[in-house]
Amino acid sequence: MTMLFKNKIVWITGASSGIGEATAYRFAQEGATLLLTALEDDLLEQVAKRCKKLGAPDAKSLPFDISQLDQLDGLAEKAWNSLGRIDIFYNNAGISQRGTVVETEMHVFRKVMDIDFYAPVLLTKNILPRMIGQGGGQLVVTTSIAGCFGFPMRCAYSSAKHALYGFFETIQAENYKDNIRVTIVCPGRVQTNISVHALEKDGRQHGKMDAGQAGGVIPQQAADKIVRAVYRKRREVLVGKKELLMAYIKRFFPGLCARLARKVKAM
Repeated sequence: MTMLFKNKIVWITGASSGIGEATAYRFAQEGATLLLTALEDDLLEQVAKRCKKLGAPDAKSLPFDISQLDQLDGLAEKAWNSLGRIDIFYNNAGISQRGTVVETEMHVFRKVMDIDFYAPVLLTKNILPRMIGQGGGQLVVTTSIAGCFGFPMRCAYSSAKHALYGFFETIQAENYKDNIRVTIVCPGRVQTNISVHALEKDGRQHGKMDAGQAGGVIPQQAADKIVRAVYRKRREVLVGKKELLMAYIKRFFPGLCARLARKVKAM
């Protein structure tokens, strides 16, 4: 082990499964001190125990439902005070959605925006001034290739992820001089339960893993790439397989991207 993050304190949300869990293990192997947050208390505690075995003896769990927006200042304060500082804050928690713009009910839009956009904004607004005060730090956020272009059946999800890009790129522009670095993680298809927990047009749980998700990269591969990018303080890292081509097509051939997006099999 190279211990790339020895003496670094890392807070990860959405750490009980998927990308968050896998990155927690990689950070642990690299010697980081970990603070882990997710909704599922029992699963989170299991992740913390494994992190301790992998090399993070000070791994702590801090379970919380981040959809409770009015309590997020208290969560951020508790997170900061529990270890005295935070060097890397990884906003990873999120929820996906399935439904067209016409069919998706407004309460679904609001819930997705609360969890995927407003929660990271509120937590970051609390943590960012503290990081500036300690002389710097790194913010990491999980967006999506659906945040790079409009994606069929992901109207609320794509909107939230587009908004995350704008928010965190603005932080990078405003606070680079304060030794604040931002790494935007942009996954394509990763084999996680995000599609299982996704919200249908009426708010019901999707309840199954989509075929595209099942064929994606495994979380451990995603975590390897993400942790390397965080260490190198890369501005953006794309994670996935051939679907990532769409992100590059959007940058250089936006008209072609629009035509291809109309043909995407989104489920």
